[in-house]
This record gives sequence, structure tokens and C-alpha cells, in this order.
Amino acid sequence: MRIAIITGASSGMGRRFAETCDRAGKFDEVWVIARRAGRLEELKESVPFPVRPVAIDLTDRKAVLSVRDMLEKEKPEVGLLVNAGGFGRFEAFTDTDPEVNLNMVDLNCEALMSLTQYVLPFMSFGSAVVNIASVAAFQPIPYINIYAATKAFVLYFSRALNRELKQKNIRVMAVCPFWTKTEFFQRAVDLEKPAVVKKYIAMYEPEKIVDRAWTDLKKGKDVSKYGFKARVQAALCKILPHKLVMSVWMKQQKL
Repeated sequence: MRIAIITGASSGMGRRFAETCDRAGKFDEVWVIARRAGRLEELKESVPFPVRPVAIDLTDRKAVLSVRDMLEKEKPEVGLLVNAGGFGRFEAFTDTDPEVNLNMVDLNCEALMSLTQYVLPFMSFGSAVVNIASVAAFQPIPYINIYAATKAFVLYFSRALNRELKQKNIRVMAVCPFWTKTEFFQRAVDLEKPAVVKKYIAMYEPEKIVDRAWTDLKKGKDVSKYGFKARVQAALCKILPHKLVMSVWMKQQKL
């Protein structure tokens, strides 16, 4: 049995990856993972292959281990893993509940890393791992501190792992979207507090991000970026001092 595994599949880019996973090949089953069981059930109507909903919280290590146990029991061939689960918080580090920051690291980094490690033994020649990072991964961002740091981890983890797996012809690609119209902002923004992000210089549709990701995966890229402004910002963050980049961000957001 050849399968695809997609986390964060209940909404946003994860959902779109699930609905278009036929662009990565043919699968006998698609395991869709997220907390909301109802949303996962809905995917049975829009995903082009049979869907197996796996409603778990990936910040719970035991829940991640349950996926490992499923793999060891059924021993499928995993042709695709998309790690799209994640969240951010726009707030000063000292104002954020420590549990929120820990959960952010747990989901954005630990769950992604551990699930990838559990899945890799079931991958073979031509399989692929797609990890959702962010344009935020290219720079330190005050007031989006932990989120940006976790996405930097995802970016560098993905690129290095891609090189490690090159001889096995297993691809790993980091997707680095800019501001994207998803439910991400419902958790990132606390409406009862003054806004941190006051200016969004671009806002892209998740369908565009995912479409570019599939194209870049076929091209053999290890990083996928969609949008002129996103590519320019990533490029500038590579050549400008980060002290200056942070100052520009602070001034732009009137912080």
C-alpha cells in the first residue's frame, strides 16, 4: 500500500496539499492528521484518493508515537509526507504564556522532526518530504520571536536533511510562504491586546503557495518561495545586517 501523510490537513495549506496530492503521484490512501475530526472527515469529499482521518494533537508526544505504531503495524510505502501543522503568536516574548511558547516549539519543531524520523524508514526511491517553513525563517523578528525561530529550524533542518538523503533519492523541501490567507491569524492575534502587526505588505492565497510548491518539488528545489515580494525580502535578509532588518521591521510596524 502506497500512502501520503499530511499534517495540518484540516485547513489552510495543509488542506490544499491534501486536495491536490495527486500532483505527487498515485496513492492508495491519504492519512490526514489534525485535531479537528469533523474537518478531516470532510476531506473525503475533496481528496482524490481514499482518506484515513487521524484526529490527534501533535504537541502530545504519545499521539505522535501512535502514528509511528500505525506505520510499524501496517508497513506501508510512504510516497509523500507533508508537515503543514504549525502556529504562531504575535506578541512580546515576556507577555506570552510560557505554555504557548512551549507548544509552538513542540508543534513547529519537535512534532515535525519526530514524525519525519518515524516516516523515513517507510520511504523509498522517489519519495518526498515537504515541510512548511516561512519567509520569517530568514530573519529574526521581534514580537514574532519564537515563531520565526521555529521556522528557521524547519528551513535549515529541511535543507540539511535533503542533502543527507540525496543518495537515497528522497527529496526534502521547505516551503517558505509570506503572509497567507489562512486561519493562522485566528490564533496568532490576540484581539484583546494592541496589534503587533499593523501592516501586511502582501497577502497571498494558499492555493498559489501550494501550486508553486508542487512545481518547485518537481524542479528539484530544496526551498520554495512564492511571490515577488516574498523572494525580494528573503534575498535582502541574506545580504543586509539583521540589526538593520529588525530596525526596518520595528519602524514598519510602529513598534
